[in-house]
Amino acid sequence: MIISWLVGLAGLAFLAANCPMRKLAEADHTTSAFYGAYAGSATIVGGTLAAVAWALISMLAVMPSWPLFIAMTAAAVASTWHARQLRFKKKRARYGFEKLSLFIITLAAVIAILTTVGIIASVAVESVHFFSQVPINDFLFGTLWSPQIAIREDQAGAGGAFGFLPLLSGTMLITVIAMTVATPIGIMSAIYLSEFASPKTRARIKPVLEMLAGVPTVVYGFFAVITLSPILRDLGESLGVTVAGESALAAGLVMGVMLIPFVASLSEDALFAVPESLRQGALGLGSTRFEMVIKVVTPAALPGIVAGILLAFSRAVGETMIVVMAAGASANMTANPLEAVTTITVQIVTLLTGDQEFDDPKTLAAFALGLTLFFATLILNMLALHVVRRYQERYD
Repeated sequence: MIISWLVGLAGLAFLAANCPMRKLAEADHTTSAFYGAYAGSATIVGGTLAAVAWALISMLAVMPSWPLFIAMTAAAVASTWHARQLRFKKKRARYGFEKLSLFIITLAAVIAILTTVGIIASVAVESVHFFSQVPINDFLFGTLWSPQIAIREDQAGAGGAFGFLPLLSGTMLITVIAMTVATPIGIMSAIYLSEFASPKTRARIKPVLEMLAGVPTVVYGFFAVITLSPILRDLGESLGVTVAGESALAAGLVMGVMLIPFVASLSEDALFAVPESLRQGALGLGSTRFEMVIKVVTPAALPGIVAGILLAFSRAVGETMIVVMAAGASANMTANPLEAVTTITVQIVTLLTGDQEFDDPKTLAAFALGLTLFFATLILNMLALHVVRRYQERYD
């Protein structure tokens, strides 16, 4: 309601400042649309500041909403009046509009950063509460994950164990399987689309490939449960190998299929951005087309390809739905892909499902897992940025 009111006022301010004025020719340096844009952006800035002030005051005392609507309306009227005065005096409105635009995009960037910092701070605070009840060494180096807490003093087998390593091993096992599938297929698909496919074929296949990246992960999870897991189990029985109904192999394979569009699309963009002069130079020196791709184009596009792979790796580490449907929730510390495992994200969902005491170690463990996962993905993203900047080729 508040946002709709502010947007409506900004639109009215734009129209009021932009409408023709009697006996006033348009200035040579500024069109009438700039005066309207100036009034609209000034309304948004003034209304937003009024909304922030109203929200801060409401945190201290109960405040009705009508003062906010009046303040926003006053901001719109004042902005419109000032814009029309500038127009009447034939003063420039472009510079004021640019300053307001810069303020708005800067404010948006600050809000995004502060939101991220607030999320990290809230997770970190709850993680500190968790580590005040569970030693950090037991969490980081423990090999048993059983977050069940005894309700009664005489209850057996529910003392609670928060060893992180089984979850880390399950996460890495499924991620490695997925990247083993996605990386080669994705890169080869990218090379075909960029270097060998005709423009007509590329224009048809590329959108389809990018469309696959938008398929909900629950669809991949159903495919793993209904189709792939029975096939793997039957294949294992025919070979005399025991394959669990929910296995890391099934989850990893399906996740790899899901990641192929990510790797292929990002790698294809990097390959396509390589200057045509490098290709022509390699061919002019007698290279075959395949030699040109392997020895010239791919090394030149390597930073973009590596960045795409690392981003897909981060996506695999954070995936939840496919794992919970295809790999189960057993915290087994194993390297056998035929057994059921679980991952960090699945356990976060499990810990926060149902009625929980907020100060209970079982609930607080989810925040510790989230903080650990955050730092893991942060390191991967920083590594991707370092690779891009370190090996980035610049062409004149």
